[in-house]
Amino acid sequence: MPLFDLMRQDERFGSRLSGRLAAVLKHGQFILGPEVAEFEAALASYAGVRHAIGVSSGRDALIMALMTLGVGPGDAVFVPALTFSATAGAVVAAGGVPVFTDVDPETFNMSADELDRTIELTLARGELRPKVVIPVDLYGLPADYAAIGAVALKHGLAVLSDAAQSFGGTIGEKRVGDLAPITATSFYPTKPLGAFGDGGAIFTNDSELAETFRQLRSHGMQGSGDVAMRLGMTGRLDTLQAAVLLAKLESFDDRLAECCHIAARYQRALAGAVDTPRVPPGFSSAWALYTIRVANRDAVRAQLAQSGVETGVYYRVPLHRHPAFAPWLSGGEQLAVSEQLADEVLSLPLRPGLSEVDVDHVIETVLRAVH
Repeated sequence: MPLFDLMRQDERFGSRLSGRLAAVLKHGQFILGPEVAEFEAALASYAGVRHAIGVSSGRDALIMALMTLGVGPGDAVFVPALTFSATAGAVVAAGGVPVFTDVDPETFNMSADELDRTIELTLARGELRPKVVIPVDLYGLPADYAAIGAVALKHGLAVLSDAAQSFGGTIGEKRVGDLAPITATSFYPTKPLGAFGDGGAIFTNDSELAETFRQLRSHGMQGSGDVAMRLGMTGRLDTLQAAVLLAKLESFDDRLAECCHIAARYQRALAGAVDTPRVPPGFSSAWALYTIRVANRDAVRAQLAQSGVETGVYYRVPLHRHPAFAPWLSGGEQLAVSEQLADEVLSLPLRPGLSEVDVDHVIETVLRAVH
């Protein structure tokens, strides 16, 4: 039983998908074709924001956002230690300095209290200028933007949401995309809304920012002009990927409901046997991953593999332990929660197409493995 199953998408999207792709092949506008603008409009409407700008990847979305926020040498950008390396890598690519902060042991997302502590320590050292905070919506659950936003406001920091895993999640009546002034997401094939290759988007309600993002994704040029208005990059969403995403967006709510049903079954059956994910009141997760905590994670994972259940570990090494980020460490990082979680997190299969029998098998196998 694979953790992800990307080989049966024709069965799920059928003629709707093939029709979209055929239209692109017919008109031949493979870069910024009409499907890109159509997808951006549909995406913005779904998220409840004024602007959605399609870009080449989630990482490029973060880089463009950081460029727009003016991040450069000497600027501290605060990121959670438990996440994918692209978040901190984007900070370095934009010229800033990643500063790692610890996460909440229950939600696995950035802790507002730890963020405040880390900012104060950074200010006390006097070597960096606190500039931006990037909460990451880990495993599909939106971060606590109210609490993090209050800390950011206290210290004069901008908030950039890394929603690579959470498109479709909500807090109250607001969807991901409208929870922070700028939001970056990814359409990597395994994400909740996944393309057939790389892709991403930036969300904002600020029209001036939106125009800047459109310029940045096309070498800094405005519209169809050939004069660079600012330094930019090659960061456009391919028309073929926009066509795929349009077809999948039509049934995206069905995908969310199906994954929510599976997650609820796991929650009921596994509670008390393992530490199950916590979704705070008023929040909903996009369930990019269903991630439990188990003290003997590697042994449990091996038993699941023997029973044919594929699992994942996201992430087995916190960012401050990655050799790539060693040059930017202060040496005084206190990230005990992230380090413990890295030894305990285990993601179970949760995806459209899992049958009730499949879910039963995963549950029974986990219960056998932990007892």
